[in-house]
Amino acid sequence: MKNRLVIQIKKLWNDEEGLGTLEILLIIGVLVAIAIVFRKWIISWVNTLFDETQKEMELNMDSIKEPTTSK
Repeated sequence: MKNRLVIQIKKLWNDEEGLGTLEILLIIGVLVAIAIVFRKWIISWVNTLFDETQKEMELNMDSIKEPTTSK
């Protein structure tokens, strides 16, 4: 019984079918950890991007002239 268990564990250890899934889960885990560590910096950076985009859009909207209609 114990020998069969050891054989099954060795088969599971050597089986590479699930290796892709494990790698993806590890990558996702690392990315989540990085996002948590740099959370404040990421939020600040995104807010800066939105603010700059908003200012640029306001400048562009001011330079657009409305069409005049002739009667």
